[in-house]
Amino acid sequence: MSKIREGSVHSMKSIIAIVAILVAGGVGYAMWPAASHTPADTAAASLEAGVLEDVLVPETLSQNAQIGQLGYDAKCSACHGANAAGQDGVAPPLVHIIYEPSHHGDEAFQRAAAMGVRGHHWPFGDMPAVEGVTRGDVTIIIAYIRELQRANGIN
Repeated sequence: MSKIREGSVHSMKSIIAIVAILVAGGVGYAMWPAASHTPADTAAASLEAGVLEDVLVPETLSQNAQIGQLGYDAKCSACHGANAAGQDGVAPPLVHIIYEPSHHGDEAFQRAAAMGVRGHHWPFGDMPAVEGVTRGDVTIIIAYIRELQRANGIN
């Protein structure tokens, strides 16, 4: 099988796996802990020790953003924190004006996940490439991040 076809098959399997996780969870999104889905109009996430941004979470997320949240939680939250709020001494918040679409477009996120990125805005050091994510996975994760950003006035 050619490299291109192998990549396409791998991407499709990743997307199917993410969708299967969402479907298997039934109401998967609704079953996440309530603290990670606080309506934006009622409260903000509390700034706990190490959290860098106070992130308002929208009451509802699009279907793509819901799937993206699953991918984010699996591949990104260990460093960038719950709801992309960042972690002091670990990684920056992605819900921050620095990551607005006009400064860090979607392709910047794609390249960072695929190849890593040299630290340049924050004192956290370099970000390594993220193992096991495809362009499709990152695209759906970006949908989640962008909806969080819009809910927090970052357009």
